[in-house]
Amino acid sequence: MRVHLVDGTYELFRAHYGAPPATAIDGTAAGASRGLLRTLLALLASPGVTHVACAFDHVIESFRNGLYDGYKTSEGVPPELLAQFPLAERLTRALGIVVWPMVDLEADDALATAAKRWSGADGVEQVVICSPDKDLAQCVEGTRVVCLDRRQRKLLDEAGVRAKFGVAPTSLPDWLALVGDGADGYPGLPRWGAKSASAVLGRYARLEAIPELEREWDVSVRGAAALGESLRAHREEAALFRRLATLRTDADLPESLDDMRWRGARRGELEDVCHLIGEAEVVPRMPAWRRA
Repeated sequence: MRVHLVDGTYELFRAHYGAPPATAIDGTAAGASRGLLRTLLALLASPGVTHVACAFDHVIESFRNGLYDGYKTSEGVPPELLAQFPLAERLTRALGIVVWPMVDLEADDALATAAKRWSGADGVEQVVICSPDKDLAQCVEGTRVVCLDRRQRKLLDEAGVRAKFGVAPTSLPDWLALVGDGADGYPGLPRWGAKSASAVLGRYARLEAIPELEREWDVSVRGAAALGESLRAHREEAALFRRLATLRTDADLPESLDDMRWRGARRGELEDVCHLIGEAEVVPRMPAWRRA
């Protein structure tokens, strides 16, 4: 079997910016939710999809905001999109999909926890993390845990991570610490870029393994003197940024693997939510209904 783990936050954002605006019967925004409903239905109708869960950032802020003031917040998120998270979680449950609404931890932490927990479970051939988010690439293991960009239909296994970032998946938090992540709100270290980080971490893998003095590096990298100086001056920041980038694998997910088996949508709940958002096409297309 394959376990499909969906980044619900990403899918909702993608639907908001890609689907036409729409309103529910109560006048509230529903365009992103309608787009999410359709993309999840397409996933459920795909061959080989048997076990599914979807994680949402029920609250955008997380424990990481307490570690670093500049970490991403809900500021700047369109209010009509932010207001649809409860609706998105409701419709996902109505589809019969396990939902993880994250508050202190992030949706990515839930997906990382699930990937680690079930990648070695009996009967699991592959865990597919449905998201193009580079943070989640750190979860990739060989071909057993992979990331899938459903929009571009691109699968990223461990070889793909190495080709794309120049480092192993386990080094992605270190790479992000040096390079920074504008989407998450931390800047990385001065003078370090993707190429230099890939070259150095491709050799040393972890920040603490990089020799203190650049003359001791046995890898050729342009501007080594400036890079070494920057790393010496900002080691503490690098350690903090790596902590921000490192996904947690201890999220409280109460479901068992069998709980994640998709047994069909919940008819009454789905009919109600489809009526609310003015979606007439999903119920007739539902491939299976959950038995009471």
